[in-house]
Amino acid sequence: MTTKILIIGACGQIGTELTAALRTMYGIANVVASDIRKSESNVFSEGIFEVLDARDKEAIAACVDKHTITDVYLMAALLSATAEKNPELAWDLNMNSLLHVLNLAKDQRIKKVFWPSSIAVFGHNSPKKNTPQHTIMEPSTVYGISKLSGERWCEYYHKNYGVDVRSIRYPGIISWKANPGGGTTDYAVEIFHEAIKHGTYTCFLNEDTSLPMMFMDDAVRATIDIMNAEASNVKVRSSYNIAATSFTPKELTIAIQELLPDFTIRYEPDFRQEIADSWPESIDDTTATNDWNWSSQFDMKAIVSEMITNLKKVLG
Repeated sequence: MTTKILIIGACGQIGTELTAALRTMYGIANVVASDIRKSESNVFSEGIFEVLDARDKEAIAACVDKHTITDVYLMAALLSATAEKNPELAWDLNMNSLLHVLNLAKDQRIKKVFWPSSIAVFGHNSPKKNTPQHTIMEPSTVYGISKLSGERWCEYYHKNYGVDVRSIRYPGIISWKANPGGGTTDYAVEIFHEAIKHGTYTCFLNEDTSLPMMFMDDAVRATIDIMNAEASNVKVRSSYNIAATSFTPKELTIAIQELLPDFTIRYEPDFRQEIADSWPESIDDTTATNDWNWSSQFDMKAIVSEMITNLKKVLG
């Protein structure tokens, strides 16, 4: 059977680039992008696009039937900082959309589900350094609570109904193609835009806040790789740790200044600092490496080079 893909939340930070990669891999006719509204991005203009509310169970089911979908990538979510401002909406979107899709898979109307989790599932009592795959998980944010709950539902549906659901815990994602999406790690995207446009940046985290980060190319590749892995190799059905690099705003600033010597930064921590303080400093992704051969390709220096080189072209 031909793989037919539906991406829900295709206009988001990760969804935008994931859609492009999947269209290249599977063909434009076999990838349906969707979001709650049309976008000016290439997601809308370069392939099949459906306006779709991730909270609307009937609409999702109708779209699946209309396009004979086999695989769903559920990327729609309200991210950490944004979710704190509207907890009920965040829970509704992040949780009910997952249950809608899992139930479609349970009823065998789709074959495979990808759902992203996050390092936000960890909390103050989780080990900070090399946070292991299995550990204490006591998230303190609405986003983290919804993601941890989602992980439990994924494992439950796999164990009890045989649903082929796959997930990874994204760290902070850095991209020059998509705008930040309201996350606590988004300083690491904003800083490049401001460095190039204005030569200075006001950071909402302390200079010594170390967080796990990943270049978008690695994140997209991890997403596609786990979906293409043999089912027998996907042994964790809650969500896998994946990692690439960790750094602080100060370390990132020094790396940027090597290419933009006049760049300056100041620090004005806000409510996002408390969120960041509850998250890991680094991640142990040995389980993903052992199970489906995951490995990252971009370290901090490579990320800085890619971001500055490409954003200079985009921003003029």
